[in-house]
Amino acid sequence: MFRRKEQHVSALVLHNLRQLGLETPLLQKRLVDAWPEVAGEAIARLTTSVSIQNQTLVVKTSVPALRADLSMRRRELVQQLNAHVGAQVITDIRFC
Repeated sequence: MFRRKEQHVSALVLHNLRQLGLETPLLQKRLVDAWPEVAGEAIARLTTSVSIQNQTLVVKTSVPALRADLSMRRRELVQQLNAHVGAQVITDIRFC
């Protein structure tokens, strides 16, 4: 009698994505999609573009007061977004 090494399907999928080099883009997409949930719907409505460049989340807004407020909450937002995704995807946020 032999033993089978049982694994969850999600672990197998992540392993295959990692081997194909697609894990990072998937996590980045999840993080960008999580912006409205983590930041809040009101803030998400006032931001026009959210993207990731070199482990930095780039958020564009035309409201200077919001930009200043979000800049003060930068570290908190980085931690919440990474926790939401479950991996260290970004290291900083730039508001412009």
